[in-house]
Amino acid sequence: MKNNYTAYLLFLGLAFGITRFVKNTEKPNSITKIEKTKTLRHVVLFKFKEGTSPEELKAIEAAFADLPSKIPEIIAFEWGLNNSPEGLDKGFTHCFFVSFKDEQGRETYLPHPDHKAFVDLASPHIEDVLVVDYWTD
Repeated sequence: MKNNYTAYLLFLGLAFGITRFVKNTEKPNSITKIEKTKTLRHVVLFKFKEGTSPEELKAIEAAFADLPSKIPEIIAFEWGLNNSPEGLDKGFTHCFFVSFKDEQGRETYLPHPDHKAFVDLASPHIEDVLVVDYWTD
């Protein structure tokens, strides 16, 4: 019985190996290419006017963070406060990071009524804004 079990395992191993060999040689000299998707990143940095209250900042942060629930073209979102020790922030304190699948998503986002409402809320408190968009690989 032990010999039958050993023979069975050997048969399975050979069958699996032959199957793998056949599958791997169906397309000789081919390289499997992993499809990478690109993402459009939209980075927004804010420098707020002196005197903007903590309550006003919280309302602006919350309004920006709420945009992904209102604009389906936003595929990812994050934000944070500057904590760089380099001292090169030039007064910019808030970084918002919005991601889109394609340029059409960004084109929908920019004039979107909810984005415009956010801009109307934040603009009176913003001393300066810096926006950089780029594609990831």
